[in-house]
Amino acid sequence: MNKEEAKARAEELRQLIEDANRAYYQEAKPFISDQEFDEALEELQIIESEFNLNVDGSPSQRVGGKPSSDFPNVEHPQPMLSLDNTYNEDELRDFDRRVRDILGNIEFTYAVEMKFDGASIRLRYENGEFRLGATRGDGSMGDEITKNLKTISDIPLKVDTDIDILEIRGEAYMEKEAFVRLNEYRDEQGLQPFANPRNSTAGSLKMQDPREVARRPIRFFAFDLLLEDQSEYPTQKSKMDLLKKLGFPVSKHFKVCRSIDEIFSVIEEWDTVRHELPYEIDGVVIKVNEDRYRDELGSTSKAPRWAIAYKFEAEQASTLLESITLQVGRLGKITPVAELKAVQLAGTTVKRASLHNEDEILRKDIRPGDTVVIEKAGEIIPQVLSVVNPDREGRAPSFSMPDNCPACSEKLEKLDDEVAWRCINPQCPPQVRERIKHFSSRDAMDIDGLGEAIVEQLIDADLITTYADLYSLKKQDLIPLERMAEKSAQNLIDAIQKSKEQPLERLIYAIGIRFVGKTVAKDLASHFKSMDNLMKSTEEEMTQIDSIGPKIAESVTLFFGHEKNLQLIEQLRQAGLNFEMSKSDVLSNVLENKRFVLTGTLPSLTRKDASELIEKHGGKTSSSVSSNTDFLLAGESAGSKLTKAQKLGVPILNEKEFLEMIGE
Repeated sequence: MNKEEAKARAEELRQLIEDANRAYYQEAKPFISDQEFDEALEELQIIESEFNLNVDGSPSQRVGGKPSSDFPNVEHPQPMLSLDNTYNEDELRDFDRRVRDILGNIEFTYAVEMKFDGASIRLRYENGEFRLGATRGDGSMGDEITKNLKTISDIPLKVDTDIDILEIRGEAYMEKEAFVRLNEYRDEQGLQPFANPRNSTAGSLKMQDPREVARRPIRFFAFDLLLEDQSEYPTQKSKMDLLKKLGFPVSKHFKVCRSIDEIFSVIEEWDTVRHELPYEIDGVVIKVNEDRYRDELGSTSKAPRWAIAYKFEAEQASTLLESITLQVGRLGKITPVAELKAVQLAGTTVKRASLHNEDEILRKDIRPGDTVVIEKAGEIIPQVLSVVNPDREGRAPSFSMPDNCPACSEKLEKLDDEVAWRCINPQCPPQVRERIKHFSSRDAMDIDGLGEAIVEQLIDADLITTYADLYSLKKQDLIPLERMAEKSAQNLIDAIQKSKEQPLERLIYAIGIRFVGKTVAKDLASHFKSMDNLMKSTEEEMTQIDSIGPKIAESVTLFFGHEKNLQLIEQLRQAGLNFEMSKSDVLSNVLENKRFVLTGTLPSLTRKDASELIEKHGGKTSSSVSSNTDFLLAGESAGSKLTKAQKLGVPILNEKEFLEMIGE
């Protein structure tokens, strides 16, 4: 592929990805599979990298750029004022009377919208291109977070419009299910769960690394549009219609009302509907629909006089806490659970509520037999707020965590800086399925054909109890399984045998050490060269590696300090898996501890080829030039990285010099 062909293909892929994003996120009518989408995005990233075809507005930017050290402040062209809130009918009627007193006998309407419980943001488009995004901040100044907002698929990077400047106001939010999954992940990683989707969204938007923001399930609704000339779009309704036409996601829950009584009908309807929505709302926003009357009504220093928010009260209920049980998570985290006498709350029957950890139970002094107040945190997760009568006589003893796992009776462990207790027994029944699925996954041992259903059948048939047992399976063991003919059984056996060839870094990732992801596993393999060296290493030795902190080192030590884990490792050794880095993985240590940054198009090497050569000779690659960079490997059309390297005095190599350095 030459450069012209690459340009054409890149543009074709950009259009496909943008069309797919719109179909998936805004129209709910996907036309390609997730795998096809991922493959198209990966191809685009490779082409842009190899041919230096990065352009502003490319969907490849959504994966995020390098971390930012801070967020510069930007001034909003018009203040992002907060809204006055009310929780009762009388105050809302007072608002209506004030508006009518100022406007007199003029006929006007109200725009009624849902009040999303997320984080307000501002977007600026210049000649159709997304140029700036910012938080609300103090209303006058906000933090510029453009790179982070580019990772949100709901936000168009380009819009087809003749309008020179578009200023969009909207809400970033997380859907309820996505929020629950994020908290489950944080729980398993020993991190403090977020209190509600609003906190998780606001916290995510202010992360320093856009690549991490890209992994968070953030969505977006537009709710206002500011134009230099508003005469063509004189009402809130007309602006919302234009936003939708331009490709911005807008809520379908929007009503134009002519009276306060109509507004109360909408509030009553949406108070019921809100429990069924995939996202959280905490009220209703009422705005004067016509822009020309907003100027007449004006604003106070804090809020506009032409808008108000009617907020729903949080629903709470009291019920009996019958017992406290313990739940074992997929990575062994022990979570206390309140077993409740069934009670109706926020449209659902609640029977259980997470108590999070032992410290939380003791802090609130929660005991079986107590009457407790429960609330749905963020309208999603039931939580116990307090005990109704903590001074009553005859209460049960204070809660204490048992010494042993409730599922397998193994001794529980706790890292020094964590509140959660864990079972690290790899044969603990609630963990077995998830550990085997992880072991066989694409990024780990990549055992083709070993899907979730097959894993379930193998466990239910008592053919395996750990991932090491996979290597003892025979074809005749598999044939009796459902939908497993002789050929498919042989294919699975072949795939299991083939997985023995996977490199050491994959095996380290696959065995399921907490906090050890793909990158950490690769660094551990590169540093220690063998599984045996890793198993014998100390925490101090591990923390000499740049990517390894004390928590990871402690987790690795804890894993290899467990007898049953050592038994598993020995089974894998006997099965013939790679316990050492192969010669093809390590060619030399001539680049040991050297950091390289790549830029431009090299004559014969792709960036991937060059990166692999650097790593095989002991070096490391980085995405940005800094004072810690040892060499810049530069090709044709090198850009700003070359300029920065020259400014910092970083040595610059061409491809020929690089190959000579590694002896090729």
